[in-house]
Amino acid sequence: MEKYEIEYTETLCRRVTIMANSLEEAHRIAEEAYNNESVVLTADDFSDGSIVTLELETMEELRSDF
Repeated sequence: MEKYEIEYTETLCRRVTIMANSLEEAHRIAEEAYNNESVVLTADDFSDGSIVTLELETMEELRSDF
């Protein structure tokens, strides 16, 4: 039996509308909301995912997106 390393990657994404006087202010408001945990991404925000399998001895890669 051989050893394999598996890497799971998920992307979470949520689009919101922010009222601001400038692009920079909107970005600052969004960043503050995220850092203060006013915005918390969950499984409902799932956007994309992939599984990468590496054979440890050869580092041969097999990738699949889901």
